[in-house]
Amino acid sequence: MKKINIFCFGFGQVAKNFIKKLINEKYNIKLSTTSRSKSSKNFFNGINYSNYLFNSDKFDKKLLVKLKEADHILVSIPPKNQKDLVIKNFSKFLMNSKIKWITYLSSTSVYGDHKGKWVNENSKTNPTSDKGIARLKTENAWISIQKNNQLPIQIFRLSGIYSNEKNILVRLKSGDLKLVKKKNHYFSRIHVEDAANILFKSLFKFKPGEIYNLSDNRPSSSEEVTLFGAKILNIKKIEKIKVKEIKNITLKNFFNESKKVSNKKIKNYFNYSLKFPSYKEGLSYIRNNFI
Repeated sequence: MKKINIFCFGFGQVAKNFIKKLINEKYNIKLSTTSRSKSSKNFFNGINYSNYLFNSDKFDKKLLVKLKEADHILVSIPPKNQKDLVIKNFSKFLMNSKIKWITYLSSTSVYGDHKGKWVNENSKTNPTSDKGIARLKTENAWISIQKNNQLPIQIFRLSGIYSNEKNILVRLKSGDLKLVKKKNHYFSRIHVEDAANILFKSLFKFKPGEIYNLSDNRPSSSEEVTLFGAKILNIKKIEKIKVKEIKNITLKNFFNESKKVSNKKIKNYFNYSLKFPSYKEGLSYIRNNFI
């Protein structure tokens, strides 16, 4: 049986689906994770794991032992006050480790607004939101550590993540979704299962210092995705609002930026065919199996 000792900074939906993939591939997994609340012993999909307190103020010193033992590290926690907490607290520790694989999960928000045009990993990064600016600073910090210390670090820029549990269909059914129309507004998304599959592929084909976009084949407008979701749920009426009526800052930032994110690099480099090439396959699958 293949073995892996992995430390996950943060244990959200991408990390959990990555661990599920490892379980499905019959790996013997030693797993450690972090939480902002408290340390605990937990159980996930048939495996026992240790969860350690780690927030901006403090961390459980016991996690240093597990971090030293780990051969793989996944970082999925967002920056805090424009700084990456893992680099802030553990960069010197990592520089002296014998780790095989460090993956930082970033966001396509680093590109900023490209007026609906295509972007790839070589495109100009010009984030406009605080979150996008913080993500780019963190990416640069990780790349600097990689170059200066020859560490095996890679970065994935994730588009909007949806899953079988968290998706636009759930929001439509609850009535917690309004239709926003904006001309030439495009965004990209990725089903969390495809994200996990790519992470798994990278265990075997790893190139330090590389950055990859994680997105599906079909950038689309919010209106297009919403209307498709309503159609397959047979919902006839959706409340419509204008962009200027949006009060949520995160949602406002979302509509301030428009781009089509290319996924050619991941498909070519990892020789990967998406399970859910677009929102149509993804949402149809969710409707047929989970709604």
